[in-house]
Amino acid sequence: MSVTLSPGLMAPFTEEHEELRRSIRSFVEAELTPNVEQWEADKWFPNEVFHKLAAHGFLGLKYPTEYGGEGGDHLHAAVLCVELSRTGSAGLAVGICSHTDLAMPPIFGFGTEDQKQRYLVPAIKAEKIGALAITEPGAGSDVANIQTHAKKVDGGWLVNGEKVFITNGVRADFYVAAVKTSAEGGHGGMSFLIIDQGEGVSATALSKLGWHCSDTGAISFQDVFVPDENLLGEFNGGFKLIMENFQWERLVLSMGAIAGAQKGLEITLDYVKQREAFGRPIGTFQVNRHSMAQMATELYAARAMAYDALRKFMSGENASIEVSMVKLFSQRVCLNIADECVQLHGGAGYLAGPIERGLRDARLGPIGGGTDQVMREIIGRSMGL
Repeated sequence: MSVTLSPGLMAPFTEEHEELRRSIRSFVEAELTPNVEQWEADKWFPNEVFHKLAAHGFLGLKYPTEYGGEGGDHLHAAVLCVELSRTGSAGLAVGICSHTDLAMPPIFGFGTEDQKQRYLVPAIKAEKIGALAITEPGAGSDVANIQTHAKKVDGGWLVNGEKVFITNGVRADFYVAAVKTSAEGGHGGMSFLIIDQGEGVSATALSKLGWHCSDTGAISFQDVFVPDENLLGEFNGGFKLIMENFQWERLVLSMGAIAGAQKGLEITLDYVKQREAFGRPIGTFQVNRHSMAQMATELYAARAMAYDALRKFMSGENASIEVSMVKLFSQRVCLNIADECVQLHGGAGYLAGPIERGLRDARLGPIGGGTDQVMREIIGRSMGL
């Protein structure tokens, strides 16, 4: 059981990453976890969280020192996202990691030096918070069907359209937004613009089943002027930019879900050891003992799959199929674990708190970052079907 409940020195992590893990865990337990219940009730966590993370260098772990980062790699960023998920609030974790691992990577990977200075540097310092804006009311998994359009005008673009389900959408200072830049649209008619919050941009907070303290917004762009220098990457080359970070986004979501499920399992293990029925701890009943064993086994399998895909990703290989398998398998495992943890807690699990919240938060796993159906399609087509 100890192997399952602790990440340990499992490859590809090194002692350096484990030292970082200890540092982040100490910070999380002192600065974040004690506030989770209040932030969940408020349905918001303060921007001060970003400032504290920046002060410790945690927002720039995988970015070069020349931009104010720590000069690390994706593994350092993975450690951060995993440890944040152990707060018991997936909303808090995703709010932070959406900034560091969804909004910032396209600017670092495709941006001009000027764009990096104007957006990446202040993002690492938490002076600006970013959001990745792709999904629309009529375009989720079918990203080629986006309708938000940018009309070329003198000196820039005029943007009109709507985005929805955008993490950090309300608090964002800038949006890394996919827009239609040709009449035909589709894969070859899409570009990315960095759109500043300002005139013509409005954001509305959305109420959700879970991830309560994450800021999820619906964004409206009405005749928003975006200067030429804010075109990110190649004109009509936006689809490539979207696909570039998909593997990492899905890996981060999977590893975060696994860490959240692990935390729920740890809480449940303590509970079934202490809670008594018919004169003995409920964990000693075979039916419950076997349930705990099954969850531990499935969680170990999910983590092993994730680390295997992570190794392949870090080696520079195309790990899209393995990542899709990890996303498909791990998110369902974590959802089932969250449900069983509620069951083992009985009535106590139905009361507001980390176990109840874990179930609500886990439900987005098979949807966000690519639905189960899309993952199965990717995997199936790779088999020549």
